Amino acid sequence: QVQVRESGGGSVQFGGSLRLSCTNSGTLFGIGPMSWYRQTSGGQRELVATITSSGSAEYSDSAKGRFTISRDNRKNTVSLQMDSLKPEDTAVYYCKVSDLLGGDYWGHGTQVTVST
Repeated sequence: QVQVRESGGGSVQFGGSLRLSCTNSGTLFGIGPMSWYRQTSGGQRELVATITSSGSAEYSDSAKGRFTISRDNRKNTVSLQMDSLKPEDTAVYYCKVSDLLGGDYWGHGTQVTVST
């Protein structure tokens, strides 16, 4: 069973920064893309950023210019640096790890709260 664990959430004021980290125990079939999603109370889970094993990153429109995703393949970790945070960034943030056969593994999420 692949274990995925997020850390680094918390409360911050408008304009502040947080860094989320995600570790995973590895998969039998290798690790492909790693992604961050978020979900607001009553809302749908949405993609924030994703990064391939070669380091190519993509961001949602709301994350572009403010968030930076990075990964360390040796340590099986992916991070999300979030700057210039806004109240609308308040959500539970989830890490998703995909293996090379298309299997997806999710963490339990970490709460991010941005106050005015």
